[in-house]
Amino acid sequence: MSRIWFVVWAVVIWQVAAWAFAPEPKARQAAPIDGPGYGTNEKYSVDGRVRQRESAIAALERPYGARCTGEGRKQFISGLDEYYYQRQNQMERYPETFGKPGADYIAKQWSTGQDQRIDRLTQEAYAQGYLTLTDLNNVARKMVETIVRNERVTTKACAR
Repeated sequence: MSRIWFVVWAVVIWQVAAWAFAPEPKARQAAPIDGPGYGTNEKYSVDGRVRQRESAIAALERPYGARCTGEGRKQFISGLDEYYYQRQNQMERYPETFGKPGADYIAKQWSTGQDQRIDRLTQEAYAQGYLTLTDLNNVARKMVETIVRNERVTTKACAR
């Protein structure tokens, strides 16, 4: 009986050692993607981008007095936060998922005249003190930081 236990014990030790000292498996290289740069559900994302732009523009067209307090402030920040969150997230995810075609595609999708208008109005809101980077979540903040990088805050419209 002790020989059987010895053999079983030896096999277990050998398995553990083989597992512990085995070389790391090599990560497979991602195959180059030669496609359109988006998936089969892209029509829903296109519609979503349209709604995000509408929401951001509505937030930026709110009366200046409503941007600083209460529900008006909440809607102002929420509209921008959601827009820039979606934009930044897609700018990161499409290249990860679809490679260079995805990066090129999504960069073009977020470069419309409306997007440029939103960026310009965001720069103005930042410079006038209606918006601070700390108002935004971390994902949205990454995008807005690059947009307002050269802006200087000239007034504190929403001094707190």
